[in-house]
Amino acid sequence: MKRLIECVPNFSEGRDALKVDAILAAMSNVAGVYVLDRELDADHNRSVVTLAGDPDAVAEAALLGVGKALELIDLTKHSGAHPRIGATDVLPFIPIDGVNLEDCVALARRVGNEIWNRYRIPVYFYEAAAQRPERVNLENIRRGQFEGLREEMKRDHNRLPDIGEPKLHPTAGATVVGARKFLIAYNVNLNTADMGIANKIAKAIRFSSGGLRYVKSMGVELKARNLAQVSINLTDFEQTPMHRVYEMVKREAARYGAMPVGSEIVGLVPKKAIEMAADYFLQLENFSPAQVFENRLEAVLTGESVVPAAKEGKLATLARPFLEAVAAPTATPGGGSVSAYASALAASLGQMVAGLSRKKKSQAAYVDRLSEALDGLGRASAELTEAIDRDSSSYDAVMAAHRLPQGHAEETKQREDAIQDATRGASEVPLEVAERSVALFERLGQLASIAAASMKSDLEVARLLASAGAQGALANVEINLDGLRDRGYVSATRKKIAALRERLGETPRSIGA
Repeated sequence: MKRLIECVPNFSEGRDALKVDAILAAMSNVAGVYVLDRELDADHNRSVVTLAGDPDAVAEAALLGVGKALELIDLTKHSGAHPRIGATDVLPFIPIDGVNLEDCVALARRVGNEIWNRYRIPVYFYEAAAQRPERVNLENIRRGQFEGLREEMKRDHNRLPDIGEPKLHPTAGATVVGARKFLIAYNVNLNTADMGIANKIAKAIRFSSGGLRYVKSMGVELKARNLAQVSINLTDFEQTPMHRVYEMVKREAARYGAMPVGSEIVGLVPKKAIEMAADYFLQLENFSPAQVFENRLEAVLTGESVVPAAKEGKLATLARPFLEAVAAPTATPGGGSVSAYASALAASLGQMVAGLSRKKKSQAAYVDRLSEALDGLGRASAELTEAIDRDSSSYDAVMAAHRLPQGHAEETKQREDAIQDATRGASEVPLEVAERSVALFERLGQLASIAAASMKSDLEVARLLASAGAQGALANVEINLDGLRDRGYVSATRKKIAALRERLGETPRSIGA
């Protein structure tokens, strides 16, 4: 049975191609190992090499690469944008064929011990090979980099290596060895040199800070290009694909007046990841991997079939961007925007009912009234659609107010006043949505007497959506009222809420609640 693994060693050298060539030559001498790719980055001062082959052969090649890096790379003279603790900084093993993740864990442990035995370079284990929970994440091991870790090891036993003496190699530092699934190293460059923006975006998208699952990220300064970069690792591209990450980076950048000027893949990427991105950005209809020439050719040559992937239809594709925006782990768009969207859908569905009904001979007597209803529902849909963004903006203003400084008394007062003003604004937008939604609910009820009987279920769905939109908007008003000091405004607004609930046919809640 064929056994195949991938190994992606990262070396702390991205400016001297001759040194990287020498490391590659050392690894290439092992039979059964194929060097698939190498990437040098001068800003990061780092190279990423991709090896593939039989597990034992790849392990030996990786060890020879570590030895050659020890000879050629001196971390005391190294600087670059990318964090590092070793000349051979990271050494992950990835199962490809006939090998599972547990096999790669065993291989990583064996290679880690051999690195210490041959070269006296201490070793940490990460990802699936980690021996301590906090070391699953590479960033925890690499915190402080070579210089910081060297000092911390002297006083903090929690920073000691898994294998080796309690100190770093004087010039080669330490190597982090692991086993993991296929990872895509994906970077997005911004049209700004402001590292603050890159760091904020990185924090928003990475999973450890509440961002996208299977995403690790950090801000990196590209001095040579005078740009800031969001450097990303995707640990499961099928669950969180590249295009979703790019779109979130783009949206977050827009909040700070920035935008992507390009993106790059470091090392190799699975063909499926590119197919997924192409399908998304080109909005290909009825796309299947079987349409890719190389896929079809391979299927013919091997006698295997190319099974078409499940494909979203046109309507699902239209809905997907908003659904993904709502699903993203950011405060906005939230419940208020979704409520406005629900009511806008109700108005649009009402338009459909009125538009189709007035074409039917059975409703000829109501053409004028249906046309009037159609116009009114169109205006309601446009107003509620516009409120989707206004609701998000109003809550963004609340969050911005909470971020204001609160050092001395005057600053604290200004911050509190800003919070009150923004919170009041954040209650008024959903209140307006609720008022429009209740009016829409009533208008749709009136439409029932002149609409075609065949449209009854559509009209019922529209009323349910309008009611849900109104109730959701009112819930957003109420939660904002809880933070306001103006008791007169709060009392008057609660009375409006009670009146709106009555119009929906609900039992009003206590206005003092």
